Amino acid sequence: MIAYLQTKTTRVAYHRLEGAEPGVVFLGGFRSDMEGSKALFLEDWARQNNRAFLRFDYGGHGQSDGEFLNGCISDWSADAQDAITNLTNGPQILVGSSMGGWISCILATSIPDRIAGFIGIAAAPDFTEDSMWEGFDEAQRVALMTNGQVELPSDYSDDPYVITRKLIDDGRDNLVLRRPLPMPYPVRLLQGNADTDVDVSVAMRLFEHIDGSDVRLTLVKGADHRFSSEECLRLIVTSIEDID
Repeated sequence: MIAYLQTKTTRVAYHRLEGAEPGVVFLGGFRSDMEGSKALFLEDWARQNNRAFLRFDYGGHGQSDGEFLNGCISDWSADAQDAITNLTNGPQILVGSSMGGWISCILATSIPDRIAGFIGIAAAPDFTEDSMWEGFDEAQRVALMTNGQVELPSDYSDDPYVITRKLIDDGRDNLVLRRPLPMPYPVRLLQGNADTDVDVSVAMRLFEHIDGSDVRLTLVKGADHRFSSEECLRLIVTSIEDID
């Protein structure tokens, strides 16, 4: 049954399972929600293994309150930190998908004592700068600066991505690949070589940038950004069990 956590700015929707620690927290991607195949698969695995588990929606996503276009990386990181701080016990294994991987990296600095391990699935650190802004043509940059937003085509919906100037400006305050990124716990980065949203080079850059003694990168041939095939889902669970 869905529950809500009241934060300082919004109500965050979540599902939680009680169980053995360290618990697993799933952090979803940009414009995604906690009803995706990876989140539900991990919840089923956690239930079968009596494992503590949490999935939630950032503000403006899924069943949480708020408007998506009003949000930014700082807001969604704060939602994740509030959820982990208030809804879990002790260090957790963070499973961050795409933007959730970036947010996990931010949490590595803000609440390092609450992290037992990190699994990045097509992690997309700094994507507002390195993918969006760097990928805009001059007309798109002018539209963003003049109108406060720009529309981009989406591979996952008929509706375009609306990117706001707030998202780009705030993203620059949260870049993690331009500053030290200590992760003194097991890290498993999972990346498909057929991912057209997050290039393999991003995974390599994050792999090389993380400061840790137990950091591994696994490339899966043929896997796309969804990383939701049966093989990919099993690999996520294997990675969690490997951290244990």
